[in-house]
Amino acid sequence: MGSISVSTGRRVGAVASIFLGLAALSALGPASAQPLRGPAAPGPINPSPEQAVQLRRALDNAPLHGFAPGAFTPRGTDNAALVAASLRYAKAVHSGRLPESGFRDDWGLRPEAFDPTPGLAAAVANNRVQSWLNSLPPPYAGYQVLQKALVQYRELQTAGGFSPMPEVDLKPGAVGPMVELLRARLAQEDKAAPESVAMLPPGAPVGALATPVYNEELTEAVKRAQRRFGQEPTGVFSAGLRFQLNVPVERRLDQILANMERWRWLPQSLPEHRIQVNIAAAVLTVFEGDEATMSMRAVTGKPGSETPMLRSTINAIVLNPPWNVPAGIAKNELLPKGRGYLASAGFRILPGGGLQQAPGPGSALGLIKFDFPNRYAVYLHDTPSKGRFASYSRLASHGCVRLEKPMALARHILADDPVWTPEQIDATIAGGKTTRATVQRPVEVFLLYWTAYVTRDGGVNFRSDPYGWDTLLMQRIAAQGTLA
Repeated sequence: MGSISVSTGRRVGAVASIFLGLAALSALGPASAQPLRGPAAPGPINPSPEQAVQLRRALDNAPLHGFAPGAFTPRGTDNAALVAASLRYAKAVHSGRLPESGFRDDWGLRPEAFDPTPGLAAAVANNRVQSWLNSLPPPYAGYQVLQKALVQYRELQTAGGFSPMPEVDLKPGAVGPMVELLRARLAQEDKAAPESVAMLPPGAPVGALATPVYNEELTEAVKRAQRRFGQEPTGVFSAGLRFQLNVPVERRLDQILANMERWRWLPQSLPEHRIQVNIAAAVLTVFEGDEATMSMRAVTGKPGSETPMLRSTINAIVLNPPWNVPAGIAKNELLPKGRGYLASAGFRILPGGGLQQAPGPGSALGLIKFDFPNRYAVYLHDTPSKGRFASYSRLASHGCVRLEKPMALARHILADDPVWTPEQIDATIAGGKTTRATVQRPVEVFLLYWTAYVTRDGGVNFRSDPYGWDTLLMQRIAAQGTLA
């Protein structure tokens, strides 16, 4: 499995902190620089010739941020056309290309309002145009490493794309030309893949030709590839890995571009004490400053019951929580099972007609729930069903996020609380009474959808876009056409 560490980076050169094995939270982090802003100029913005060169260079280099060549070509030759193009570029690279109407309802993470005009006016007036340009993109290592991945995969596209893998399964010890084909395909994305797997059998006569062998080095390369795609690292080449290797390079480029776009939806600085969930990889990571201090597997929403992207704050932890069943789940999944089942599982029908499950070890919420305000009625919680955490496919909930180690997370959040010591938490749970523990140091939580990210070893990780949000985002960006 893979774990993104949406670990933090502090501007260019910062290293994304990634927890292996728990693959999926590609690097978020606090930023020190803010886009230059200032009062709007009293008249037209008139960059000097030197400043005009800096602006034109940024527009020419827009493809480094995923934009099409010529996307911001000035619509004229005068300064006014250059300024207009620069403002279009600034808005796109800082806040993204979607209008408010382009966001799905469950894309609850939205870019902050941004008007680049005052910033450009101040930059021109103070002769700080290059500094202003540098401040525009997301100031996070997670974005910057995706820029490098964009270059890598564009080069692969120019070279002709990926070598297709036929429907042949291979395992360690196999020999023959298919083994060499697999080695060559892995080497297209993995710089650590072996340069050769050709070997002579023991006792081979002089002049014999070496034969490609599925050796230990190739087995390790297969395991690395499986981890990069969020699969169990068995070292055996079969249908699951073959499917991922046969995804066209153009599709991988779209995933990189979609994730770069989502980085632009984040605020320019992030709270140092925070929790991040990568929905697509089903991994939760806790951050203190720039350090990832805890990571665990999660279960996130299955397609059709998507976990939304959002930002909120955990303000309370509920011990022994009852479960107020959403109406749709009650009607479609539980009530048809009959009153006998409902009674045996601790459910009761409320006076208003709702369905509630009593707290306890068998409750769907387990023994603990983490509350944070949001309009989607989702939260983090425990679960009595632990088996799913052993799976590499963990999109199975109705939208909430189930946690592998909820008690460890609760103790971390309440660590400085003199009342809610680990002993008090345990005693309260053992007592069975529903109790709400207010968090004295609220912690922000981000639910994010990362399907392309780079780990500290430089490997580009991909997930299969389980909700189809990469495809939809790229379609909606394309529908915008030429940026106005």
